[in-house]
Amino acid sequence: MWDNLSFVIKRLRERLWIKPLIVCVLSIGAVFLANLMDMAELGHLLPEITKESAETLLKIMASSMLMMATFAVASMVAAYASASSTATPRSFPLIISDDVSQNALSVFIGAFIYSVIALVALMNGLYGGRTSQFILFSLTIVVLAVIIITFIWWVDNIARLGRLGHTIDKVEAAAVEAIRKRQSAPRLGGVASFSLPDGGRAVFGKAIGYVQRVDTAALQARAVESQLRIVVAALPGTFCTPNRPVAWVIRETSGSVSDEDAEAIAATFVIGGSRVFDQDPRFGLVALSEIASRALSPAVNDPGTAIDVTGTLVRLFVMWDECGKEDDVSTVQFDRVAVPELSVADMFDDAFTGIARDGAGAVEVVIRLLKALEALAATEDPAMRDNALRHARLAQVRAEKVLKVPEDLAAVRKAARFAV
Repeated sequence: MWDNLSFVIKRLRERLWIKPLIVCVLSIGAVFLANLMDMAELGHLLPEITKESAETLLKIMASSMLMMATFAVASMVAAYASASSTATPRSFPLIISDDVSQNALSVFIGAFIYSVIALVALMNGLYGGRTSQFILFSLTIVVLAVIIITFIWWVDNIARLGRLGHTIDKVEAAAVEAIRKRQSAPRLGGVASFSLPDGGRAVFGKAIGYVQRVDTAALQARAVESQLRIVVAALPGTFCTPNRPVAWVIRETSGSVSDEDAEAIAATFVIGGSRVFDQDPRFGLVALSEIASRALSPAVNDPGTAIDVTGTLVRLFVMWDECGKEDDVSTVQFDRVAVPELSVADMFDDAFTGIARDGAGAVEVVIRLLKALEALAATEDPAMRDNALRHARLAQVRAEKVLKVPEDLAAVRKAARFAV
């Protein structure tokens, strides 16, 4: 249940209108709550606030907050465009879910709604009592203070939002979260594997797109209810087509798998038009590799960014190795659902193929890549060591096809000696 809720919340955070809507509702509630305070009969204990003073503050807020909200939207759109053009469009959901920018826009719009409604209510005599006028004035002062603090905080953040370094940090943080989550349950809580006899039924997805989430708990519940064994065939990040099954299933007792069971199993696979980072650690590696490849394009010619991304990828793979050794890796929770582990070979291909291909002509990038692969080859994980050596040899071959200067070739061969 918590996983489902977390998935929905993260998707809602990628919608720009959610937080402004919530703040607007709270603002409207605060306006009318002030009027109810007259029932408390506390006017004799509170200082007298003139109607004109509250009206003046509200007019200032009403006239300036809409302009501030427009400015905030324009700045955010520029930051989003910068992130998509200088980094990768795959980073867009991470940038748009930035809490500081969403909070700032929400505060500015909410303050505008609050000031307009409060001003209309004040000018039409809704706040006739001394208590309600004092509460309204106090609320307005508090809103002004929140606006000032939010604006200062947001200006400090908007200077970095959409910048390449900030975007790389965002993608790395999303990849770290996905890696930790996956390594805590390498098979999403399922078993390693079990063989299905001939006659297993293939289950196909209900849409064409990428698997964003697999609800293994729901699969287990259906398997227990109908006496089934299920093998997941499409991990998060897999592109599903009408002829590619998302799962294979067979009934333990006599009889075939019903259409109702097949539809229920297919519904546990959330399929969307794009990949998401939640259950898909490979997507973070792909996004980082795309950032490096774009930096190595002739139009950008920024090998330093590719070198920085290579270091980031090394950190992620070392974290993957360390998290896999931790003692708190969860045991099998769903014994009727088999889920394959992520392929280390596929992860290395996602991370390093693009950098080795596009950076083959930059000797500094090739040498840094080889040193990174040498560090990964020194780990105790046999799969990681073998794939690091494989990619080191491929990087050397690609570089030797492009580099012409003998000294550059000699430097690359020296850096690649560990892979011989």
